[in-house]
Amino acid sequence: MTDLDLRPVGVVRSTLTDPSAAPRQGGEGAPDARIEVDPDLAPALDGLRPGDRVLVVTWLHRARRDVLAVHPRDEADRPLTGVFATRSADRPNPLGIHPVTVRAVHGTTLVVGPLEAVDGTPVVDLKPELKPGD
Repeated sequence: MTDLDLRPVGVVRSTLTDPSAAPRQGGEGAPDARIEVDPDLAPALDGLRPGDRVLVVTWLHRARRDVLAVHPRDEADRPLTGVFATRSADRPNPLGIHPVTVRAVHGTTLVVGPLEAVDGTPVVDLKPELKPGD
C-alpha cells in the first residue's frame, strides 16, 4: 500500500455542531453552510458560480475508523451491513461526499447548501457535479 499525502483545502462553517443531531443527508433538512477555502488556493475557485452543483469531499474527523459493519441509518431492526455498502460516517477512511448547490462566492468563502457536515469539518476537495455527456 502507498502512503497518502492528504491536506485540507478548507473548513466547513455551519450552525450544525453535534453530529448526532445533524441530518443524515443534505436533503433531509440540512442548512446552508460556508466553506472557508485556504487563501493560498484562491485561484482554484475560479469558474465557480452561484447555481453550480458541486461535490464537497470532507474528512469526517469525528467518525470512528475501526468500524467495519453497521445497522444502516442506526436502525437496529435492519441487518448488520458492511460499511462499504452504506453511507455510514464510521469507516476505515471517513470521507464524506456531499452534493450541494453553490449559493454565493465571496472571495475564498463559498456559501453552499444544503450541507449536513458539522462545523469544523475539514474539506479535502471540491468537484463539479457531472452532467450526462461531460
